[in-house]
Amino acid sequence: MRYYPVNLDVQDRECLVVGGGSVGERKVKTLLECGARVTVVTTLATERLQALASEGRVDLKTRGYEPTDLKGKLLVIGATDSEEINEKISKDAAKTGLLCNIADRPAACTFVLPAIVRQGDLLIAVSTSNKSPAVAKRLRQTLEKEFGPEYAILLDLMGTIRQKLLAEAKSPEDHKRMFEQLLDQGLLEMIRGDRIQDVDALLKDVLGEGWTWKGLMRTDLRED
Repeated sequence: MRYYPVNLDVQDRECLVVGGGSVGERKVKTLLECGARVTVVTTLATERLQALASEGRVDLKTRGYEPTDLKGKLLVIGATDSEEINEKISKDAAKTGLLCNIADRPAACTFVLPAIVRQGDLLIAVSTSNKSPAVAKRLRQTLEKEFGPEYAILLDLMGTIRQKLLAEAKSPEDHKRMFEQLLDQGLLEMIRGDRIQDVDALLKDVLGEGWTWKGLMRTDLRED
Protein backbone atom coordinates (compact mmCIF):
# COMPACT_ATOMS: atom_id res chain seq x y z
CA MET A 1 0.00 0.00 0.00
CA ARG A 2 1.60 3.24 -1.14
CA TYR A 3 -0.74 5.85 0.35
CA TYR A 4 -1.20 6.40 4.07
CA PRO A 5 -4.95 6.87 4.71
CA VAL A 6 -5.78 9.96 6.76
CA ASN A 7 -8.64 12.42 7.28
CA LEU A 8 -7.17 15.92 7.19
CA ASP A 9 -8.71 18.69 9.31
CA VAL A 10 -8.84 21.81 7.10
CA GLN A 11 -11.34 23.73 9.22
CA ASP A 12 -10.33 27.43 9.10
CA ARG A 13 -7.06 26.53 7.37
CA GLU A 14 -5.75 28.37 4.31
CA CYS A 15 -5.88 26.28 1.14
CA LEU A 16 -4.99 27.17 -2.45
CA VAL A 17 -6.59 26.00 -5.69
CA VAL A 18 -4.85 26.98 -8.92
CA GLY A 19 -7.22 26.73 -11.86
CA GLY A 20 -10.77 27.97 -12.14
CA GLY A 21 -12.41 25.54 -14.55
CA SER A 22 -14.88 22.77 -13.77
CA VAL A 23 -12.23 20.61 -12.06
CA GLY A 24 -11.03 23.48 -9.90
CA GLU A 25 -14.62 24.34 -9.04
CA ARG A 26 -15.21 20.78 -7.74
CA LYS A 27 -12.09 20.94 -5.59
CA VAL A 28 -13.15 24.30 -4.17
CA LYS A 29 -16.64 22.98 -3.39
CA THR A 30 -15.28 20.09 -1.31
CA LEU A 31 -12.81 22.31 0.56
CA LEU A 32 -15.57 24.76 1.44
CA GLU A 33 -17.79 21.93 2.67
CA CYS A 34 -14.97 21.02 5.05
CA GLY A 35 -14.68 24.58 6.36
CA ALA A 36 -11.44 25.59 4.65
CA ARG A 37 -10.49 29.15 3.75
CA VAL A 38 -9.94 28.92 0.01
CA THR A 39 -7.91 31.10 -2.32
CA VAL A 40 -8.38 30.51 -6.05
CA VAL A 41 -5.80 31.69 -8.56
CA THR A 42 -6.90 31.54 -12.19
CA THR A 43 -6.94 33.58 -15.36
CA LEU A 44 -10.50 32.45 -16.09
CA ALA A 45 -13.06 31.42 -13.46
CA THR A 46 -16.39 29.61 -13.85
CA GLU A 47 -19.57 31.51 -13.10
CA ARG A 48 -19.98 29.55 -9.88
CA LEU A 49 -16.51 30.51 -8.65
CA GLN A 50 -17.19 34.13 -9.50
CA ALA A 51 -20.43 33.92 -7.51
CA LEU A 52 -18.61 32.40 -4.54
CA ALA A 53 -16.09 35.24 -4.70
CA SER A 54 -18.84 37.88 -4.79
CA GLU A 55 -20.39 36.22 -1.73
CA GLY A 56 -17.05 36.43 0.07
CA ARG A 57 -16.73 32.67 0.36
CA VAL A 58 -13.49 32.42 -1.64
CA ASP A 59 -10.62 34.79 -2.33
CA LEU A 60 -10.46 34.90 -6.13
CA LYS A 61 -7.32 36.23 -7.80
CA THR A 62 -7.80 36.51 -11.57
CA ARG A 63 -4.20 36.24 -12.70
CA GLY A 64 -1.52 33.66 -13.32
CA TYR A 65 0.04 31.51 -10.60
CA GLU A 66 2.98 32.87 -8.60
CA PRO A 67 5.18 30.91 -6.15
CA THR A 68 4.33 33.42 -3.42
CA ASP A 69 0.73 32.19 -3.60
CA LEU A 70 1.86 29.18 -1.55
CA LYS A 71 2.85 31.25 1.46
CA GLY A 72 0.84 30.44 4.57
CA LYS A 73 -1.15 27.65 2.91
CA LEU A 74 -1.75 24.19 4.32
CA LEU A 75 -2.13 22.60 0.91
CA VAL A 76 -2.35 23.39 -2.77
CA ILE A 77 -4.38 21.76 -5.53
CA GLY A 78 -3.30 22.29 -9.11
CA ALA A 79 -6.19 22.07 -11.56
CA THR A 80 -5.00 23.94 -14.62
CA ASP A 81 -4.88 22.64 -18.21
CA SER A 82 -1.19 23.59 -18.47
CA GLU A 83 1.34 20.83 -17.81
CA GLU A 84 4.04 23.46 -17.36
CA ILE A 85 2.15 25.34 -14.66
CA ASN A 86 1.06 22.15 -12.89
CA GLU A 87 4.66 20.93 -12.83
CA LYS A 88 5.85 24.26 -11.42
CA ILE A 89 3.20 24.14 -8.67
CA SER A 90 4.34 20.64 -7.73
CA LYS A 91 8.03 21.60 -7.61
CA ASP A 92 7.37 24.80 -5.66
CA ALA A 93 5.25 22.91 -3.14
CA ALA A 94 7.98 20.28 -2.73
CA LYS A 95 10.54 22.97 -1.91
CA THR A 96 8.39 24.28 0.95
CA GLY A 97 7.09 20.92 2.17
CA LEU A 98 3.53 21.86 1.25
CA LEU A 99 0.90 19.19 0.68
CA CYS A 100 0.20 19.11 -3.04
CA ASN A 101 -2.31 17.50 -5.35
CA ILE A 102 -2.21 17.88 -9.12
CA ALA A 103 -5.42 16.74 -10.81
CA ASP A 104 -4.92 13.51 -12.79
CA ARG A 105 -1.14 13.57 -12.22
CA PRO A 106 -0.42 11.18 -9.30
CA ALA A 107 3.35 11.31 -9.83
CA ALA A 108 3.26 15.05 -9.08
CA CYS A 109 1.20 14.65 -5.89
CA THR A 110 2.05 14.21 -2.23
CA PHE A 111 -1.59 13.26 -1.59
CA VAL A 112 -4.43 11.95 -3.73
CA LEU A 113 -8.15 12.57 -3.39
CA PRO A 114 -10.46 9.56 -3.01
CA ALA A 115 -14.00 9.20 -4.23
CA ILE A 116 -16.24 9.93 -1.24
CA VAL A 117 -19.64 8.96 0.08
CA ARG A 118 -20.98 11.42 2.65
CA GLN A 119 -24.01 11.31 4.90
CA GLY A 120 -23.68 14.04 7.51
CA ASP A 121 -20.62 13.19 9.59
CA LEU A 122 -20.29 9.77 8.00
CA LEU A 123 -17.51 9.86 5.43
CA ILE A 124 -16.56 6.80 3.40
CA ALA A 125 -13.49 7.22 1.20
CA VAL A 126 -12.76 4.95 -1.75
CA SER A 127 -9.29 4.87 -3.26
CA THR A 128 -7.76 2.66 -5.93
CA SER A 129 -4.33 4.29 -5.42
CA ASN A 130 -5.01 6.17 -8.66
CA LYS A 131 -5.03 2.97 -10.70
CA SER A 132 -8.64 3.32 -11.82
CA PRO A 133 -10.83 6.37 -11.08
CA ALA A 134 -13.62 4.56 -12.96
CA VAL A 135 -13.57 1.69 -10.45
CA ALA A 136 -13.52 4.15 -7.54
CA LYS A 137 -16.55 5.93 -9.01
CA ARG A 138 -18.45 2.66 -9.47
CA LEU A 139 -17.72 1.65 -5.87
CA ARG A 140 -18.87 5.06 -4.65
CA GLN A 141 -22.15 4.69 -6.54
CA THR A 142 -22.68 1.26 -5.00
CA LEU A 143 -22.01 2.52 -1.48
CA GLU A 144 -24.35 5.50 -1.94
CA LYS A 145 -27.22 3.06 -2.41
CA GLU A 146 -26.40 1.22 0.81
CA PHE A 147 -25.58 4.12 3.14
CA GLY A 148 -28.50 6.54 3.10
CA PRO A 149 -29.41 9.65 5.13
CA GLU A 150 -30.46 7.49 8.09
CA TYR A 151 -26.76 7.07 8.87
CA ALA A 152 -26.34 10.83 9.32
CA ILE A 153 -29.24 10.82 11.80
CA LEU A 154 -27.85 7.76 13.59
CA LEU A 155 -24.46 9.43 14.06
CA ASP A 156 -26.05 12.62 15.37
CA LEU A 157 -28.06 10.63 17.90
CA MET A 158 -25.16 8.44 18.99
CA GLY A 159 -22.89 11.46 19.29
CA THR A 160 -25.38 13.30 21.50
CA ILE A 161 -25.82 10.24 23.70
CA ARG A 162 -22.06 9.86 24.02
CA GLN A 163 -21.64 13.49 25.10
CA LYS A 164 -24.31 13.14 27.78
CA LEU A 165 -22.83 9.91 29.08
CA LEU A 166 -19.37 11.47 29.27
CA ALA A 167 -20.85 14.40 31.21
CA GLU A 168 -22.28 11.90 33.69
CA ALA A 169 -18.82 10.35 34.12
CA LYS A 170 -19.92 6.97 32.83
CA SER A 171 -17.04 4.57 32.17
CA PRO A 172 -15.93 3.94 28.56
CA GLU A 173 -16.73 0.25 28.98
CA ASP A 174 -20.30 1.13 29.94
CA HIS A 175 -20.51 3.32 26.81
CA LYS A 176 -19.34 0.48 24.61
CA ARG A 177 -21.87 -1.95 26.00
CA MET A 178 -24.76 0.51 25.68
CA PHE A 179 -23.92 1.53 22.12
CA GLU A 180 -23.59 -2.09 21.05
CA GLN A 181 -27.00 -2.83 22.56
CA LEU A 182 -28.60 0.08 20.71
CA LEU A 183 -27.18 -1.10 17.40
CA ASP A 184 -27.81 -4.80 18.02
CA GLN A 185 -31.45 -4.13 18.89
CA GLY A 186 -32.18 -2.31 15.63
CA LEU A 187 -31.75 1.42 16.25
CA LEU A 188 -30.67 2.02 12.65
CA GLU A 189 -33.68 0.19 11.25
CA MET A 190 -36.01 2.15 13.54
CA ILE A 191 -34.55 5.43 12.31
CA ARG A 192 -34.79 4.28 8.70
CA GLY A 193 -38.47 3.48 9.23
CA ASP A 194 -39.25 6.71 11.14
CA ARG A 195 -40.37 4.62 14.14
CA ILE A 196 -40.04 7.23 16.86
CA GLN A 197 -42.03 5.30 19.47
CA ASP A 198 -39.78 2.27 19.03
CA VAL A 199 -36.69 4.48 19.31
CA ASP A 200 -37.98 5.93 22.58
CA ALA A 201 -38.74 2.46 23.94
CA LEU A 202 -35.26 1.25 23.04
CA LEU A 203 -33.57 4.29 24.59
CA LYS A 204 -35.51 3.74 27.80
CA ASP A 205 -34.69 0.02 27.85
CA VAL A 206 -30.94 0.51 27.32
CA LEU A 207 -30.25 3.91 28.90
CA GLY A 208 -33.05 4.32 31.43
CA GLU A 209 -35.80 6.82 32.17
CA GLY A 210 -35.58 10.30 30.68
CA TRP A 211 -33.81 9.33 27.46
CA THR A 212 -36.06 10.23 24.52
CA TRP A 213 -35.69 11.19 20.90
CA LYS A 214 -37.27 14.59 21.53
CA GLY A 215 -34.91 15.25 24.41
CA LEU A 216 -31.82 14.37 22.39
CA MET A 217 -32.47 15.51 18.83
CA ARG A 218 -33.72 18.55 16.96
CA THR A 219 -34.68 16.53 13.89
CA ASP A 220 -38.23 15.20 13.99
CA LEU A 221 -39.10 11.71 12.86
CA ARG A 222 -42.60 11.04 11.57
CA GLU A 223 -44.91 9.30 14.02
CA ASP A 224 -46.19 5.92 12.84
